[in-house]
Amino acid sequence: MSTLVNVPRSVIWNGNSITLLNQTKLPTEVEYKELTTIESVWDSIVALEVRGAPAIGITAAFGLAQAARRYETADITKFLAQLKRDRDYLASSRPTAVNLFWALDRVVRSVDDSLTVEEAKERLEREALDIQQEDEEVCRTIGENALTLFRDGDKVLTICNAGSIATARYGTALAPFYLAKEQGISLQVFASETRPVLQGARLTAWELQQAGVDVTLITDNMAANTIAAKGISAIIVGADRIVANGDTANKIGTFNLAVLAKYFNIPFYVAAPLSTFDPALETGAEIVIEERKDEEVTHVFGTRVAPEGVAVYNPAFDVTPNELITGIVTEKGILRGNYKEAIAKLFL
Repeated sequence: MSTLVNVPRSVIWNGNSITLLNQTKLPTEVEYKELTTIESVWDSIVALEVRGAPAIGITAAFGLAQAARRYETADITKFLAQLKRDRDYLASSRPTAVNLFWALDRVVRSVDDSLTVEEAKERLEREALDIQQEDEEVCRTIGENALTLFRDGDKVLTICNAGSIATARYGTALAPFYLAKEQGISLQVFASETRPVLQGARLTAWELQQAGVDVTLITDNMAANTIAAKGISAIIVGADRIVANGDTANKIGTFNLAVLAKYFNIPFYVAAPLSTFDPALETGAEIVIEERKDEEVTHVFGTRVAPEGVAVYNPAFDVTPNELITGIVTEKGILRGNYKEAIAKLFL
């Protein structure tokens, strides 16, 4: 089997620092930043220099391990107290993507029974590296499972960016397209631009092009017409949080596509790793939806396009009700039907 080419990694651990692909500069500039402080990690997550739930979690895990390397205390109790404070600080960067909290809590738990500070520092780094490696393996498995849903020649619509640069590698919703390319299966991808920050136009279109995947860009308000005119056979999206009943939070505009899929009677799939599930929440109504700054709507690349003083509503995510989801693709298989029962079984 051939290997992926021209698909960049978004997060690279150097032992003392993090090399981060600055996704705010894409596609016109490919810039890698060196993050050497916990504050720079927090800033990069908030500024969307790193985005995509798995990539955010990986970056935060490395950020916490990096910060802990600089603790000067030799007292394990004081070390763990400082680690908890830094964990809470990084957790405050974004409220919706559950992978952030999952990854931070996992690295913190990895040092619970450490006897010395040096042992704890080594464990933190090893756990963060494990999270990254496991995510790559999980994403490939998700891609293999999702690829069974499509046939050669299918045209598939997606939104936002659930690809290689949003994860350790391969992505979630985009993973089947990379595997199809490797295996000589023809899939045509239609990428919605994803206003207001244009992750579909800037990121998905860019990374699929790098791998030679057939991709066509559309604006968000072309979706219904495109489904009808181009014969879209399915929609697949990623997720930032999936709760106990299958309700799914993803980039704003996802709910719109699910409604359109129902109208056109085509399948609507969600692709996500188990780390994106939050079974502690019963329904999507309990998900905290991040609202971002007005300038993302009133300005386009720094240029004002709306009148001064206009009121702005700018939620970063919406919640797709479970009844609109045909299947949820995970590394453990494809969930269908009664999502509450299926999700509960995943965490037995």
